[in-house]
Amino acid sequence: MSRFDGRAADQGSYRDRRSEGAFGGGTRAFAPPSRADADAAAAAAELDGLPRFEKNFYVEVPSVAGMTADEVEAYRRRREITVDGHDVPKPVCDFRDVGFPEYVLQEITKAGFVEPTPIQSQGWPMALKGRDLIGIAETGSGKTLAYLLPAIVHVNAQPILAPGDGPIVLVLAPTRELAVQIQQETTKFGASSKIKSTCIYGGVPKGPQVRDLQKGVEIVIATPGRLIDMIESHHTNLRRVTYLVLDEADRMLDMGFEPQIKKIVSQIRPDRQTLYWSATWPKEVEQLARNFLFDPYKVIIGSEELKANHAICQYVEILSESQKYNKLVNLLEDIMDGSRILIFMDTKKGCDQITRQLRMDGWPALSIHGDKSQAERDWVLSEFKSGKSPIMTATDVAARGLDVKDVKYVINYDFPGSLEDYVHRIGRTGRAGATGTAYTFFTAANARFAKDLINILVEAGQKVSPELANMGRGAPPPSLGRDSCCSVVHDHFVATVSFPRQPFTTIL
Repeated sequence: MSRFDGRAADQGSYRDRRSEGAFGGGTRAFAPPSRADADAAAAAAELDGLPRFEKNFYVEVPSVAGMTADEVEAYRRRREITVDGHDVPKPVCDFRDVGFPEYVLQEITKAGFVEPTPIQSQGWPMALKGRDLIGIAETGSGKTLAYLLPAIVHVNAQPILAPGDGPIVLVLAPTRELAVQIQQETTKFGASSKIKSTCIYGGVPKGPQVRDLQKGVEIVIATPGRLIDMIESHHTNLRRVTYLVLDEADRMLDMGFEPQIKKIVSQIRPDRQTLYWSATWPKEVEQLARNFLFDPYKVIIGSEELKANHAICQYVEILSESQKYNKLVNLLEDIMDGSRILIFMDTKKGCDQITRQLRMDGWPALSIHGDKSQAERDWVLSEFKSGKSPIMTATDVAARGLDVKDVKYVINYDFPGSLEDYVHRIGRTGRAGATGTAYTFFTAANARFAKDLINILVEAGQKVSPELANMGRGAPPPSLGRDSCCSVVHDHFVATVSFPRQPFTTIL
């Protein structure tokens, strides 16, 4: 018996869907003829007899139904929404237009949101219709709630978990930090429905996670490696999963998770609803989506082309490797006003070295990277979020999904290995409608990125220095003496140091 409101379920069974062959999901699309085929056949056999489930909960309200084609087009154009697919629902302009149950609307009101973001405006009707969905939007655009609130509605429409059942909703994320943040939102918005969730990730003891799974949870947020470990240890199973989310899919591919993702998806019933979220849309991401999705909607906010958040002021300074630290200190003296400052490094060793030097020079800095224990990473994030340590150095472990309010400045001490990572790094500021500033130290070793970086700056309406423009045209980098670092003076910054420059005795 449905715990939602008895609306009609999607009439296509997983048997019908498997016979279609397109965007099929399940192992058959990618497994070579091997033992994997036998395993996949056994897994498919286990799906036989599973009950149908409800996944279409969307009822268009009169105010949305009354929108003309011209009004819909004007709204999408104004909010930079591009859609693809058949029978695409109209966007919603107000939270009450979505048709969310009252318990969901109460959580939205409590959170203080004013209006749906573009990805929510178009993504919510798509997700509630029960169709597969590809969502492409920049970081900080509200993607988490775009899939989380429909997931809560989906869970409340399914039969209550029986002993031994695995989750109903599975969210895969590339990093521990992102997974933890998703679970925090899940806890907040699922509380009114008494939905239980847990976060499964490596680097911490398994015991508490195993206990959560054994008690039964409707929503699991997981990194791929630890989830496979839990499945193979028979601590959970994916037989009840009917709502699958792949968050930051492009990052998961960058991190080499494709085999694990395929292994996980092969164990989920093919008639599931799959939501596939990415900030970029390279060919590898598109191919992965073709393996997992069936007849999907596609919604793009802005452009498929890589671009930076326009609310972020970007400054790129050309200098030599030996000038970086002095430039960093000078910059901190200019901008340090108690706001949170996130500094990105390429390596864990560099992260620790710069943090140690900053603390010796009296700057309140802590570091976070993959070699630190989860307890230490959690503590560092807590200190940073609270403002007790307003400077945090980090590797790209913090480039995706890290949602810390009031990060005013991002500094790329080392330029990242790709333009996608550059966009995600600077996207840690300027979130949720706020503005931010990003500084990037650019050296001769980074010259190959100059042309594409210029394109990102120009698209965002930022100034391009003559030195960077020359590098973009293939000219040799300027000769940089010890003190000839390109300096930038911004009238709107006041050189205020709010923290006493006392040497710190504790080195982390």
